[in-house]
Amino acid sequence: MLNEKRSSMLHGILLIALFALAAFYLGEMPWAKHLSISPMIIGILLGMLYANSLRNQLPDTWVPGIAFCTKRILRIGIILYGFRLTLQDVTAVGTPAIVADALIVCTTILGGIGIGRLLKLDRSIALLTSVGAGICGAAAVLGTESALNTKPYKTAVAVSTVVIFGTLSMFLYPLLYRNGIFALTPGEMGIMTGSTVHEVAHVVGAGNAMGKEVSDAAIIVKMIRVMMLVPVLLIVSWSVAHSSRGDEETQARRKHISIPWFAVLFLAVIGFNSLDLLPAAVTADINTADTFLLTMAMTALGTETSIDKFKKAGPKPFLLAGLLFCWLIGGGYCIAKYLVPAMM
Repeated sequence: MLNEKRSSMLHGILLIALFALAAFYLGEMPWAKHLSISPMIIGILLGMLYANSLRNQLPDTWVPGIAFCTKRILRIGIILYGFRLTLQDVTAVGTPAIVADALIVCTTILGGIGIGRLLKLDRSIALLTSVGAGICGAAAVLGTESALNTKPYKTAVAVSTVVIFGTLSMFLYPLLYRNGIFALTPGEMGIMTGSTVHEVAHVVGAGNAMGKEVSDAAIIVKMIRVMMLVPVLLIVSWSVAHSSRGDEETQARRKHISIPWFAVLFLAVIGFNSLDLLPAAVTADINTADTFLLTMAMTALGTETSIDKFKKAGPKPFLLAGLLFCWLIGGGYCIAKYLVPAMM
């Protein structure tokens, strides 16, 4: 019986792995690279396509394998994401960039939670959407989902907002910068881009369109912003554990929620990577494997997301994401234009 259960679970994992391989193949195509669309985004789209077509034909015994991808595989992927970062990145850009990142992260998340309450939006969706906009897009949404243990469709809704507005910013920023509407130096534009654009892939795409000087600064600032995921996850976990909402059974369960150790390990990996002990080729292979694991997690989340669940969420998450997008542009510009030069 145990072997049959493991075999069925393996079938679910292999199904998701096949989707992830397809996402990697599509992600290598010229159109995907031109648009800076990562395999993770393609993966969740493939998963959602499957959810709204053949999902009902999936054997129930395969479902635990999919759940394994949305939980365990996801956390391993978040931990290995630390190999993309080093502590040297922090010192390279200086205090102004760190302050800009901190301001954007705090105001976006807190503001998003506040706006979500005004809109009477589901608290989990509001938090996931705000964290995705404030930190590093899909990776931040996935990390926060692991701390919240919320329903997969809520995570998919939040990721969808990242895809829409992150892609929009990737094209909008270079257009506004090239036409002089963003009256910033290359260094200031790099800080604005890195501190306000959603996904790492979107930052790379937007930065490359504005020149090497902008791109280099933007990527480093973005990496520092990614590091801020750790304290945010610790705060989220603590808040969930001490929440007074819900019935007695829910509250009792929350009190036993542990510290998200995958976030701590993520930080430890960053520290190890800062020692530069591994050859560049090995680190590159780890990053590729990590992207595959995260793609599996995103695909698994997509398979749990049907159109009916999007209808259930309604237009409010996208309204919240749109308002946060406006703040990121306006607030990010003011910080880069006035605060950063004052701190130089």
